[in-house]
Amino acid sequence: MIKIDSRIPEGPVAEKWTNYKAHQKLVNPANKRRLDIIVVGTGLAGASAAASLGEMGFRVFNFCIQDSPRRAHSIAAQGGINAAKNYQNDGDSVYRLFYDTVKGGDYRAREANVYRLAEVSNAIIDQCVAQGVPFAREYGGTLDNRSFGGAQVSRTFYARGQTGQQLLLGAYSALSRQVNAGTVKMYTRYEMQDVVIIDGRARGIIAKNLITGKLERFAAHAVVIATGGYGNAYFLSTNAMGCNCTAAISCYRKGAVFANPAYVQIHPTCIPVHGDKQSKLTLMSESLRNDGRIWVPKKKEDAIKLQKGEIKGSDIPEEDRDYYLERRYPAFGNLVPRDVASRAAKERCDAGFGVNNTGLAVFLDFSEAINRLGIDIVLQRYGNLFDMYEEITDVNPGELAKETNGVKYYNPMMIYPAIHYTMGGIWVDYELQTTIKGLFAIGECNFSDHGANRLGASALMQGLADGYFVLPYTIQNYLADQITVPRFSTDLPEFAEAEKAVQAKIDHFMSIQGKESVDSIHKKLGHIMWECMGMGRTAEGLKEGIAKLKEIRKEFETNLFIPGSKEGMNVELDKAIRLYDFITMGELVAYDALNRNESCGGHFREEYQTEEGEAKRDDENFFYVACWEYQGDDEKAPVLYKEPLVYEAIKVQTRNYKS
Repeated sequence: MIKIDSRIPEGPVAEKWTNYKAHQKLVNPANKRRLDIIVVGTGLAGASAAASLGEMGFRVFNFCIQDSPRRAHSIAAQGGINAAKNYQNDGDSVYRLFYDTVKGGDYRAREANVYRLAEVSNAIIDQCVAQGVPFAREYGGTLDNRSFGGAQVSRTFYARGQTGQQLLLGAYSALSRQVNAGTVKMYTRYEMQDVVIIDGRARGIIAKNLITGKLERFAAHAVVIATGGYGNAYFLSTNAMGCNCTAAISCYRKGAVFANPAYVQIHPTCIPVHGDKQSKLTLMSESLRNDGRIWVPKKKEDAIKLQKGEIKGSDIPEEDRDYYLERRYPAFGNLVPRDVASRAAKERCDAGFGVNNTGLAVFLDFSEAINRLGIDIVLQRYGNLFDMYEEITDVNPGELAKETNGVKYYNPMMIYPAIHYTMGGIWVDYELQTTIKGLFAIGECNFSDHGANRLGASALMQGLADGYFVLPYTIQNYLADQITVPRFSTDLPEFAEAEKAVQAKIDHFMSIQGKESVDSIHKKLGHIMWECMGMGRTAEGLKEGIAKLKEIRKEFETNLFIPGSKEGMNVELDKAIRLYDFITMGELVAYDALNRNESCGGHFREEYQTEEGEAKRDDENFFYVACWEYQGDDEKAPVLYKEPLVYEAIKVQTRNYKS
């Protein structure tokens, strides 16, 4: 019987983190050198945690699947990072950032964690500026901000359209310094396959050397997982193709409960699917919604002509354009949260107003901004994003298409929602510790800070908050009574047993010798996930999805073909291991979505919506974190535990972005 204890400190929400830090246990500098910590992942969460822990004096082992830590997927984040600096003097505050995050998550986040996130956000900016991150600046020298969805203030710090890359380079420089100092040992091209539990505590991992193919054992006093989300269970997503959930699922199978897996974010501004040969999708930054206006034709006959290729978007005059977000949500307009914008786009396309040959696209248009600001200003803000769009679609959004009656029309982008971020993840308490002692989860791979929907520019904020300013405190509280525990030998039977189980799995996969490639099975999985567990979900569709996922697992077990051998580098074998875990992850999403008889944030059950098509929550019956426990076999349904949500500082109410 697992006990779900969030370990939230006493006191008012604004004082909890201060009180926690004042009373936590510490490890003195000499004792830190006697303690080992494994950090799996080198994205913003993993790199910042490894660098911070190494600088504090712990001995850190840091793992990544890429050939360099700087190739982690955090590099792909474009738009910016939130913080409550209020440089624009437009009414922002720590409380407002806290409130916007809870509201944006449809009141399904843990209040204490979100307040802490908002509280440390300002320190992140100071840290990154000190590292030399080239944030955009105003003429007077202060850091510039822009708006993002779900907020009415400008609080998003950015470096053109490559903020994630610049922040990761800052974290990478801090990490490299510790590698050079000898406090962090880096293992590139290694993938975690299992966590090793000794006497109920996480004491190490089994990792696969992706170059040699060999399994290796690593021991430590604590293990930190920072391996991102599970969006690639859908095959087509905005995630890099290497992103996977194997580390998280291995922890789940060892007893770490998984929280809120149904909360999957659909990002509204993605380049639409263009055929069945794509391996991933490309995101257009949410920052574009600051100056870009989203629309479809008012007349269905215009939409039909667009779908047939008879006319272009620039041929439709201003009076015949439906700026539907501005029409439906006048207070926020194009800057409504991602889940709201995505559903609105789907509704227009389902009604027949889509603008590309599949009918699954809407326009994102910069004509008004270019006419108002001039092309040079717009390109300063979004130039590299315009270049990216042109390279992929051969359409330049900054190019004049036509001029009618003195009005200049520029080429609009086409966008459509796509799988992006996963709010669900490994359950953690206030200290970021899972239900397994000594096992911590940070960044996107935990569930803790976003509720049912993540606001734009909050992923970078959470990753760096966890790594720089939260985990370095909370992990000490755990390690304080571990200083007398000697370093572990990897010859212990628990390590041997874990390695044997991983090797047996690999041998089994290699022995199947069927006829289906990994990618072909993964594509089938993705179709099921999108159709049954995508933007719109129904009880019937979810039950059908669970049945189909069991068929996919059976197909994997009987008809998978992996070329080559288990020795040496075998990319197809690595993909097969990840795919097996994606299937389990898909079932988790389905079970959670089927259980949650309400709509909230990224989870939209079509049976539960208002007359206007908005999400309809059921706070009386579903005001909790859904925590799922593994039952020892992938074929068995997981068991649900509930962590009640308690709100003290914020009144729970229906979201309103109209006034």
